[in-house]
Amino acid sequence: MSVFDTIFGDPEIRKLDQHRKQEVNKLIEELIVIGVQDDYLSLNPGGPFDIQCHHREAKDIGKRLYEIGGVPLMLAARKQVKRKLKAVMAEHLDYCWKDIGEWQV
Repeated sequence: MSVFDTIFGDPEIRKLDQHRKQEVNKLIEELIVIGVQDDYLSLNPGGPFDIQCHHREAKDIGKRLYEIGGVPLMLAARKQVKRKLKAVMAEHLDYCWKDIGEWQV
């Protein structure tokens, strides 16, 4: 992520209309909270984690991001997760989102 993108936001988010931009920013904030509080993966299913040990809400957020802007918007969200929570958490998010659209781990 360039300095420009850090200051003004990712181009995939900037190009959205104001309503969508607010929704996407809120979804990304929720993703970061999930990463801090729960992680995106678990060793055991149950609670917020589905049978595949993926965080249900994080997966729903990925699906919504895909509906709004496809894989490019999901990548923009992943960049922010990586910037805030570092590479390991971004990799966990990759696996959580593995069945959404054309998302590739």
